[in-house]
Amino acid sequence: MSASSSSPRVAVYRHEHFNAAHRIHNPAFSDAENSRIYGKCNNPNGHGHNYELTIRVSGPVDPKIGYVMDLGELSSIAKRHVTDYLDHKFLNLDVPEFATINPTAENIAVVIHGLLRPHIPAHLDVHVILAETPRNIVQFPADIVIHNS
Repeated sequence: MSASSSSPRVAVYRHEHFNAAHRIHNPAFSDAENSRIYGKCNNPNGHGHNYELTIRVSGPVDPKIGYVMDLGELSSIAKRHVTDYLDHKFLNLDVPEFATINPTAENIAVVIHGLLRPHIPAHLDVHVILAETPRNIVQFPADIVIHNS
């Protein structure tokens, strides 16, 4: 069921949650440099966050069903491909995507987008908003302004 090109574009949001630990560290830097740049986030034993994830899907409203995307389906996709995959993991060691990528909030958002994108219809846009703390929030892609309060 494809939406007509004259259908209004609407954004729908799904909020998810997961807990994970990481260590922000660049092996190309000295220990002193890593400590200076990343501070407490460079703790050799890592540290954890209660991540709040918002997934924004936008596109035309399908005139036959009245949805941009079924939010129950989006929830299932997020659970199967993101939260079950990342929850209660030490990202640096347990998640292959971070074997060579520093697991900063920015990079985690990019990886999450990559995990979701293949499972959401191609005609829909997908944005990931990831809150590492209530005050530290990143978005990927960064091409639109999203008010997320």
